Amino acid sequence: MAHETAVYTHGFHESVLRSHRWRTAANSAAYLLGVLKPHMRILDVGCGPGTITADLAGLVPEGEVIGLDTGPEILEQARREAEGRGLGNVSFTTGDVHALDYPDASFCVVHAHQVLQHVGDPVGALREMRRVTKPGGIVAVRDSDFAGFVWYPQIPAMDDWLDLYRRVARANGGEPDAGRRLHVWAREAGFTDITSSSSTWCYATPQEREWWGGLWAERTVQSSYADRAVESGHATRDELRRIADGWREWAASEDAWFSVLHGEILCRVT
Repeated sequence: MAHETAVYTHGFHESVLRSHRWRTAANSAAYLLGVLKPHMRILDVGCGPGTITADLAGLVPEGEVIGLDTGPEILEQARREAEGRGLGNVSFTTGDVHALDYPDASFCVVHAHQVLQHVGDPVGALREMRRVTKPGGIVAVRDSDFAGFVWYPQIPAMDDWLDLYRRVARANGGEPDAGRRLHVWAREAGFTDITSSSSTWCYATPQEREWWGGLWAERTVQSSYADRAVESGHATRDELRRIADGWREWAASEDAWFSVLHGEILCRVT
């Protein structure tokens, strides 16, 4: 099946999880927050270490949130996150977005952040998310769009990074420029009530630059993405080290600025 051809490009290296743990409902799901009600039951697909999931649970105190991901190891981190906040209305389980183990019309909201860019069949995933959502409920999806990333100053090694990342992601069966396609995939999945928007992350302070540049420099040479880049013949280890040096050069510049574009969709189930 199509989804089996897709490989999660980033993997779960510490440099990846450092990025994921930074994410909150406020900085990563603001487009959804206005529709949440205290009683809602929410499925958070691709929950990772659970920081957004826990935030959502805090916003539906009379409801329930289930966080779902493919790996049991990452779910242990998510459970610790929720337990540390004293949340009693959130749980975590493994699963596959292409074949959700829930009856039709089980949830008020199904949410997926940075998921569809990594799956082999995003339209099928959206159909499955729609199936488990109640009539009148919402499917909410946000994905970055790598071709829409903008930075300054222009450093040649970072241009090489972007080109390489997009090639590796597509070789893994994903679509790194997913943000601009979400509304089209949603239409193809049968949604007719779709609200599209976009938003950005921006890294500009010295601390933000050090964090963002540092995690990508590390990810470029040590993560599953680095291994796949080399094993698939897209880059050599020396080329990866040069790209990582470019990230560190960018982060060290007092003029450095980086903006990450995301597409977003709110799809009401009719």
